[in-house]
Order: sequence, then C-alpha cells, then structure tokens
Amino acid sequence: MQNDSNHKILIVEDDDAIRNLYTMKLQREGFTTAEACNGSHGLKEAKTFAPDLILLDLRMPVMSGDEMLIRLRETDWGSSMRVVILTNISKSEAPHSLRFLRVDRYVVKVHHTPTQVVEMVKEILS
Repeated sequence: MQNDSNHKILIVEDDDAIRNLYTMKLQREGFTTAEACNGSHGLKEAKTFAPDLILLDLRMPVMSGDEMLIRLRETDWGSSMRVVILTNISKSEAPHSLRFLRVDRYVVKVHHTPTQVVEMVKEILS
C-alpha cells in the first residue's frame, strides 16, 4: 500500500544495518527518508530536511538521542516535531530527561518488528 502524502522521515540510528533496514522499509511504503548516524548529524539533518517525523535511537556516539531531543525542543523549528524513540533501552532505564520532552511513542526495538514500526509511523502521521 503506497503512502499518498509522501511524508518525510528522518532515521537517526548509529547501527548501519538497522538504519538501512528502516530506510528500505519506509521507502517501500512511499515515505521520503533521510538518515543520520548520531545526534549531532541528526540535528543538522532535521533542520535542513524538515521531517514530518524522526525515528530516534538513544545510545549513539558523538551526541546521544536524548541530547539531540533536548536541543531539538529548544529550537523554534524543532519544538513540535514528531519524534518516536526507537531504542533497545527499556523505558525504565531511559534517561530521566525524556520524561519532560514530548515524544509520540517509545518503542523498544527488540519488542517490535520493523513492519510494526512502519505501521506506527503511518498511524501517527494519519
């Protein structure tokens, strides 16, 4: 099923295989994607690409996902951007700062298939 609206998704993930898998799955569903391998690159990409939604890993080199989210929320252009945390850190182990930063979903990778995550993205953006 194709996605008529051609929403833009930014995937911020340091694991190449996981990032490539989500990119492929989302593009197959008609989404336009951009990628970043850490929070610093993700922040720059979010500003220029202006995604409709960000899939954001937490543990990454250079700048963590939670640090990226704090900085994103401090900007005019990123304060209301849709964000799905996509990580292998359980919610109870997540950085305390996340509780104060609006996220649309908190998804633990090992508990959801990529297809389920794509369906979540569609649901959030519909």
